[in-house]
Amino acid sequence: MEIDARGIARVTLNRPEVNNAYDEEMLGRLEQGLARIASDPAVRVVVIAGAGRHFQAGADLAWLRRAASYPPEQAFAASMATTRTMRALNELPKPTVAMVRGACFGGGAGMVCCCDVAVAEEGAIFGLTEVRVGVAPTPISTHLVHALVLRHARRYALTGERFDAAEARRIGLVHEVVPPEALEARVEAIVEEILLAAPGAVARSKASLLASTGWTLSEAEMAALAHDSWMQRASAEGREGLAAFLEKRRPAWAKAKG
Repeated sequence: MEIDARGIARVTLNRPEVNNAYDEEMLGRLEQGLARIASDPAVRVVVIAGAGRHFQAGADLAWLRRAASYPPEQAFAASMATTRTMRALNELPKPTVAMVRGACFGGGAGMVCCCDVAVAEEGAIFGLTEVRVGVAPTPISTHLVHALVLRHARRYALTGERFDAAEARRIGLVHEVVPPEALEARVEAIVEEILLAAPGAVARSKASLLASTGWTLSEAEMAALAHDSWMQRASAEGREGLAAFLEKRRPAWAKAKG
């Protein structure tokens, strides 16, 4: 996390060797960083980007496979880490801008849903791919529904299919799509617009908009989402799906044609 003299916090998801897929350590650091940003009056706006070629590839599947064998309390805590971090991002009392390059899958798409503004490059690829590996996107499900509306969330969360940046814009996942060479400049222009707004008014407006649509999560709601997540991950399907992905083979339920 870097904060410049204008009060712009740039948060970089920094595991490029695994396409910035998150594990418990990354989630913990992100949650802590967001807490510092929330309480820092000098921060005016937050830009979230991925290191290297991609924005974020969702959960680290090697971590999920380990988590599938955790005892119940630890497995629940692993799912709560995702649910809690997404809530922190969604309810952050600062405006947030997602700058999306390359791949944006699973929880990465959830992060984009939790940001106030999202801009993607033309070549970005998206997908709510959890079901393809036998797990469920419950930690981000409420954010998907509010950002995409239920109709689009149902299609892409249930099929797991990939889609391009133009489709991401059509369904409301991102606001704008620009050429790769224009991405930084377009995000900077949006940041400049935000800096013209009074920070207190922005924070109050954001809180009011979230409250008016019920787009905030209680502790009980987060616990229910996390419970569903770890139960599916620990199921026979979850174990088989994660093993199949890591072993580069079809899972048992995906029969080849003919």
